[in-house]
Amino acid sequence: MANKVKYGLSNVYYAKATIDSSTGAATYATPVKIPGAVNLSLDPSGDLEPFYADNIKYYIVNNNSGYEGDLEIALIPDKFREDILGEVKDANDIYAEVTDAASVPFALLFQFEGDDKGTRHVMYNCTAKRPSVSGATKEDTTEVQTETLSLTCGSVYNASLGKNVVKSRCLNDGNSATTYASWNSSVYQPSAAPVVTT
Repeated sequence: MANKVKYGLSNVYYAKATIDSSTGAATYATPVKIPGAVNLSLDPSGDLEPFYADNIKYYIVNNNSGYEGDLEIALIPDKFREDILGEVKDANDIYAEVTDAASVPFALLFQFEGDDKGTRHVMYNCTAKRPSVSGATKEDTTEVQTETLSLTCGSVYNASLGKNVVKSRCLNDGNSATTYASWNSSVYQPSAAPVVTT
C-alpha cells in the first residue's frame, strides 16, 4: 500500500562530505544525529528555461540547481557547529566562531512519516550559513525559541549512474527494505540497475 499523506519530520542526521574537486564525487563520514528537528522547508532552485526556434518552444532546458531553504531545530548541536560551521573548541571547552571558518559540505538525511510507512531522504551536497543570534525574554509562559539553519543543497557526481545526483528517497518497500533499515548508518549512494540480457 502506498502513502496517501505525509506528516512528521524525524531521523535528521548529517554526514560530513569530502568532495573530489576533479570528479565532483563525494565520500562521507558516518552520519551524526541532529536531535530536536522541528521543520524542514526546501524549495527547488533553478528554472525550466525554454529555447525557441522555428517560432515555437523548441526545447526546454531543465536547470536543476538543487534546493534552498531552512532546517528549524530546537538547538543547533555543538558537534554540528564544530564539524560543519567551523567553530573552534579551545582547551577550556569553549566554542569560538572564527573569521576564516568555511562551511563544510555535508549530506542531510531525514524522514517524513506517512499514513502507511515513512519515507527516508538524503540530500547529497548541503552547505549551511551561520545562524542568526536571537533570543527573547521569558514572560508569564515559557515559549521555546528554536534555531534555524539556512541550507543550500546541490549535487554530487555519481559514477555508477554517470550523472550528478541531488537527492535520493527510500520507502520501506520491496527490494529497498534492507537499505531502508540501515539508511542512517551510512550515506546511500545510488547504483545503476543491473543490465538484463535475454
